[in-house]
Amino acid sequence: MGTIERDVIIIGGGLTGLTTALQLKKKGLTVAILEKSDRTGGQIATHSEQGFLFESGPNTGSGASEEVMELYQSLTGKCEIEFAAKEAENRWIWKKGKFHPLPSGLIGGVTTPLFTLSDKLRILGEPFRRKGSDPDETVAAMTVRRLGRSFLDYAVDPFLSGVYAGDPETLITRHALPKLYNLEQQYGSFIGGSIQKAREAMKQPASKARKGIFSTRGGMEQLPRAMSTAIGGDHIFLSLTNVSVVPDRETGHWNTTATQQGRQLSFRSRHLVTATGAHQLPEVLPFIDTAEMEQLTRLNYAPVIQVAVGVKELAGLRFDAFGGLIPSREKEDFLGILFPSACFSGRSPEKGMLFSFFMGGMRNSSYLDLSDREIEERVVRSFHRQLRFPDSKEPDLIRIFRHRYAIPQYERSSEERFRTVTKLEKQYSGLHIAGNLRDGIGMGHRIIQGFRLGEEIQ
Repeated sequence: MGTIERDVIIIGGGLTGLTTALQLKKKGLTVAILEKSDRTGGQIATHSEQGFLFESGPNTGSGASEEVMELYQSLTGKCEIEFAAKEAENRWIWKKGKFHPLPSGLIGGVTTPLFTLSDKLRILGEPFRRKGSDPDETVAAMTVRRLGRSFLDYAVDPFLSGVYAGDPETLITRHALPKLYNLEQQYGSFIGGSIQKAREAMKQPASKARKGIFSTRGGMEQLPRAMSTAIGGDHIFLSLTNVSVVPDRETGHWNTTATQQGRQLSFRSRHLVTATGAHQLPEVLPFIDTAEMEQLTRLNYAPVIQVAVGVKELAGLRFDAFGGLIPSREKEDFLGILFPSACFSGRSPEKGMLFSFFMGGMRNSSYLDLSDREIEERVVRSFHRQLRFPDSKEPDLIRIFRHRYAIPQYERSSEERFRTVTKLEKQYSGLHIAGNLRDGIGMGHRIIQGFRLGEEIQ
């Protein structure tokens, strides 16, 4: 086989790479996605067993932007977005041996045992506090300064465990939670800013975007499958090893080589998009200076273990919530437990329930080395003690999934990484360094990034 000519080569067949390819194809550009796995979708994977439909990667997306809605609409008939049931608006927080609802209104905020009385009173003064001046202020420091320690411990900390599996003492607010940071910087207050933004939104033209938690009907993997079908199998190369890129300075092209089942493949393109984890870039981009590559790869990834747990009979218990999050100060084995079948259809037998347990993260990275038996024992203990199933009741399904590079942590090194990306893209014409090392970590962020790349690449 000779050299394969395409307008754009995309390395990585996850959500960023697939979205980018779809946008470029709409523009009439030719693309090739190069993927090391035998399937597209990255960490997105759905499994079906014993009447349970469960994820081994991302369970949900949060907030369907206009780009997210447009993507699903373009795939009508192939896959369908599914928004969570009203129960998903409820969140539980573990404190002193039981789950408590996270308050969403004034009365709940006053009566909840999650926060101290002094912090409940302190929140009245939040709109009048001076805004911060440190651009690298951590989420922990910002929360304590504006709301108090108990809000950090029993609201923000478990929230970050659920999103980042991270530590609020190291995550930088303007990178990890830019919307929260901008509320203070633009409006001077979380509370006042939220009210003002809601008023401004009412004056804006109607948007396709929708708030809330979403998934894909029939399981999250239906989305990358539908995207791959729309892109076309001739444009997707799977099970590749030794993927490496070299720029041709004389012609302005990119020369990419890879091995597929012992066969050498060669590609030539005007544009190159990397949509891989930061830790994979040294092998893919060997021409980049060592010092600059160190800036790109100076990124910690939280390791996460996800355990799908199913029961076919609920034993009279109810789980009308998105899930329960567990603050780090409670010193429990798990970051949280989600309740997918309370939120989405078809996730468990009619009288049963599907749970997703999460453990590990930045604070307990060593958990990744636990044996399956040790993990299962801890799951069963939590199943009885935290979910309140009787000792005589055992789970009908337990499946364990390990992710060493699960979630990137937007810490103090992030600013230098972003600057290095910009510098390299200016230095090498046609190079686009994408993926979750920049622009956010969620599914929605990946889709938005793919749309933007589609606009940038001409």
